[in-house]
Amino acid sequence: MTALTVEDLILRELPAATNGDPHAYGRIVAASQNTVTAVALAITRDVGTSEDIAQEAFLNAWQNLQRLQNPSSFLPWLRQITRNLAHDHLRGVQRRPRAADDAEAAIEAAADPQPGPADRIIEHEQQAVAADLISALPDESREVLLLYYREGQSSQQVAHLLGLSDAAVRKRLSRARGSVREDLMRRFGEFARNSAPSAAFATVVTTALGSLSKPASAAGMVAAGSGVAGATLGKLFLGFTAGLGAGIAGGLAGLYFCARQLQAYADTDLERTAIRRWVRQYAFTSVALSSAIMAAAVLAPSWQLLSALTLGALPVLNYQLLVPLPRMMNPMRERDARRRPEGAGRRALAYRLVWGVTGVLITNIAMIGGLVLLVLGSGHIHG
Repeated sequence: MTALTVEDLILRELPAATNGDPHAYGRIVAASQNTVTAVALAITRDVGTSEDIAQEAFLNAWQNLQRLQNPSSFLPWLRQITRNLAHDHLRGVQRRPRAADDAEAAIEAAADPQPGPADRIIEHEQQAVAADLISALPDESREVLLLYYREGQSSQQVAHLLGLSDAAVRKRLSRARGSVREDLMRRFGEFARNSAPSAAFATVVTTALGSLSKPASAAGMVAAGSGVAGATLGKLFLGFTAGLGAGIAGGLAGLYFCARQLQAYADTDLERTAIRRWVRQYAFTSVALSSAIMAAAVLAPSWQLLSALTLGALPVLNYQLLVPLPRMMNPMRERDARRRPEGAGRRALAYRLVWGVTGVLITNIAMIGGLVLLVLGSGHIHG
């Protein structure tokens, strides 16, 4: 059985990844991590920095997958994101004043007799090799040569991954070999292979996706309320049920952005996990209640039934906003106020407007107001 190419794997996994499947995206990361880190390393000439930039590029692409119109453009798009981030990093380094003791710190790290200097020496040497050998290569050959050694010295594979012709890759390889001594080229090959990211790289990126939920798969701030209110506007264009569905989707997108405010208070993985658990529970409850109202509107369009369902949904949603959420968030907010007293009042006001009593009132008004408008404005609802 023929092994999938990177492009084929991306095309296979991208639909699920776009719909919010982190495991599908993790497989894309594992298949393309050599390419992305090589692009970053060719620019930054630092292994650690290149991996940091590559991780940022993958996370950036994950958050913006819905903007990608053509799945076959994913790899070129990802390469460009990586190049932009790498050049931004270099510009930031150049603007930052260089400390006078940078060189002394490197020397001290190498000469330190305490346990661990060998690791620092190896790291420092690796960084020096990266900077020196990459700098010795022609600019246009750096990505090609790094990826060539990381991809089993296959010029065709490099051509596919970098969007070049095989002839162009071979030309750049030839030019690189002509500009660097044979012994340096051998050392560069060893460096390129040894500095390639391990399988743990994709695992780290995939784990980080948990704190960067995509709008397509995240929940909405007041999904049920937004669903009922949004239906009135949607009815004008797509009909009653389409409007309610659009309202639910809008509410789900709203919760994604508002939930990021909660994550800003978290310090530990345990706290972030608790917040995500509450958001998922609130989203599930909101969608379930909104779906029940929508089903009733379609199957038994009676204003009495819709009123009963809407008024029954309010206590459930209000309880989640007024009891479990404050119990979880108040200790984090108090800690935040102690650490950062400047602006604490402003942050507290923003929190109350979104998640506190004001948010509850808005939810109730939206749901009841939306129900009234639906009953008055839709010929589908009878007494």
